[in-house]
Amino acid sequence: MSLIGLDVGGTTMKAAITEDSETMVTESRPTNRTDPVGGILDFAAHLATRADALDSPARAAGIVVPGIVDESTGTAVHSANIGWRDAPILHLAQERLGIPVALGHDVRTGGLAEAVLGAGRDADDFVFMAIGTGIAAALIINNAPYPGVAGWSGEIGHVVVRPDGEDCACGNKGCLETYASAASISRRYGGNVPAEEVIARAEKNDEKAEQVWSDALDTLADGLAATTLLVDPGLIVIGGGLAQAGKTLLDPLATRLTDRLKFRPSPPLLLSKLDDQAAVKGATILAHRLVT
Repeated sequence: MSLIGLDVGGTTMKAAITEDSETMVTESRPTNRTDPVGGILDFAAHLATRADALDSPARAAGIVVPGIVDESTGTAVHSANIGWRDAPILHLAQERLGIPVALGHDVRTGGLAEAVLGAGRDADDFVFMAIGTGIAAALIINNAPYPGVAGWSGEIGHVVVRPDGEDCACGNKGCLETYASAASISRRYGGNVPAEEVIARAEKNDEKAEQVWSDALDTLADGLAATTLLVDPGLIVIGGGLAQAGKTLLDPLATRLTDRLKFRPSPPLLLSKLDDQAAVKGATILAHRLVT
C-alpha cells in the first residue's frame, strides 16, 4: 500500500507516490489555471491509477495548496495567484479518490517537513519562508505549524513593504510578493526571462538585473526583519524555487537583515534541506498521519 503526496503551486503541481518511506514515483504537470480544482482532482486520480499499476494501491493522500486554507473544513478559501474562492477540495478529493485525504497549506506543510526531515530538525521553533511563484511563511512552534484562528497565518507575501508601490494581485499595493517572488523578479526585469536567469545576469553586472535583484533582496530583508521583531524566531529557513540560488540569495539577504536589526542579533538563516520538495514531503507526512 502506498501514499500520495501532491503539492499544488501557482505554476506547477509536483507529486510523489511513496511506500514504506521510499519514493516509487515522482511526477509533475502544469497547474491548470483555467480549471485549477479540476486539474488537481484529475492529477490526483491519475496518481491513484499509477499506484494501482505498481501493485501498491494508495491508502491515503495528502494535498497541499497555496493561499488561505482552512484545514479544519478542508476548504481552499482563497488564492490570489490561482484565483479560487471557497473550494471544497477535501470533500471533492475524497469523493473522487475514495480514500482518506488530508488538505493542507503548502508552505505550512513544507515547514512541517522541514521540522521532521529537514533544516529545522534541531529547532523546536522557527520560521519557514518559501519563495516561488508567490511568497508565504510558516511559523513552526514546538515542531508543528501554527495555522492561526482560521488558516490565515503566514501570508508574509502580502505584507506591504513599499507603500503606494506596485499593484499586487491581492488588491493592495507594494506587497512583498510584487517585488521578491520568482514570478515578480521575472516580470520586473521584462520579457520572459526566468528569475534564475535574472539573478545570473545580476552576477554578471547587468544593470537592470542588478536593480531588480537588489529590490528583491531589500524587500525580503524588510519582511524578515518585521517577522523577527514580532515573533523572535530561533531560526529562519528559506525554501521554494528561489532558494536554488543558494548563497547568491542567502549571503546578501543575511547581511541586509542584520543591517535592519539595530538593537538585537539576527536569527541564523538556512537554506531548506528539502529544496522544492518540502511541500510534497509534507503532504506525504499528512497522508501518513491519516493511517497511523
